[in-house]
Amino acid sequence: MIGASWPLGRRTFIGGLTGVATYAASRPALAADDPLPSWNDGAARQSIVDFVRRVTESGGKDFVPPEQRIATFDNDGTLWSEQPVYFQVAFALDQVRAMAKQHPEWKTKEPFKTVLSGDSHALARLGEKDLLLVVAETHSGMTVEQFRNTVLKWIATARNPRFKRPYTDLVFKPMLELLAYLRGSGFRTFIVSGGGIEFMRPWVEKVYGIPPEQVVGSSAETKYQVVNGTPELIKLPRVEFIDDGPGKPVAINRFIGLRPILAFGNSDGDRQMLEWTAAGKGARLMGLVHHTDADREWAYDRNSSVGKLDKAWDEAVQRGWPIVDMKRDWKVIYPFET
Repeated sequence: MIGASWPLGRRTFIGGLTGVATYAASRPALAADDPLPSWNDGAARQSIVDFVRRVTESGGKDFVPPEQRIATFDNDGTLWSEQPVYFQVAFALDQVRAMAKQHPEWKTKEPFKTVLSGDSHALARLGEKDLLLVVAETHSGMTVEQFRNTVLKWIATARNPRFKRPYTDLVFKPMLELLAYLRGSGFRTFIVSGGGIEFMRPWVEKVYGIPPEQVVGSSAETKYQVVNGTPELIKLPRVEFIDDGPGKPVAINRFIGLRPILAFGNSDGDRQMLEWTAAGKGARLMGLVHHTDADREWAYDRNSSVGKLDKAWDEAVQRGWPIVDMKRDWKVIYPFET
């Protein structure tokens, strides 16, 4: 999860199938049409399948009409990885390097000098104000379309330093299955993320099957202007909305207009979204992804500066919300593992 002080990072950076009624009968040996084949058969998986069955069973006491089947998902750490830095942070730092020729003053101006130095230790010491300056320079002064094309180019060419793969390869296969399972069961799936909305919209439909109009995120101000007879939207270096923590329920109400009946997150920045979902009437499912697999992904929670899971974890345990243990509950993490 990103973002308590900028669309790019919390604290450190503004930065299916419908035939689930057969599940119980097939549980000893999962059916070939199992909608969640990358999930181990445990409590987390069972809670999801049971919930979908209850809300889609016509005539059942927990039935929810399709138009009210709203599911919201955090992005960073919930649908794809977020270590060692939020991926949008990696994008911003790469943009400093890509734009350096147009800004010779950056060679002697901090924090750009540090970014360009390649000194990882010095880079790690950059504070929030430094990173805010990086974002202001790399995410503004261009049209929305120009920024979109820049994001798409980066997504196509950048590689994660640990796995040497495109960042969009580091999406969670079990969560892709869950998104498809829900849509096949009449749900609409939304991203509600602290990440920048303009950063996510260009690629999420291809990767997650979620159209851009179903993406809610942090945003900067834009300005309408006409240049040589052509209307344009220009990105400005000013924050408009932070979609993190208590901002998430506000954003859901503002941009979706319906309270979710299912919400998934992975960090304290998602806690209020889960609470808002739980406060509604009728059947509800609130879930957390817990990063516990240092071999296949990363292991972190309470003390992490990225994706900290502390208060939300305690609340989930207290209230009986499903906590997905990556190491225990997922047969595979990334699509490329298979």
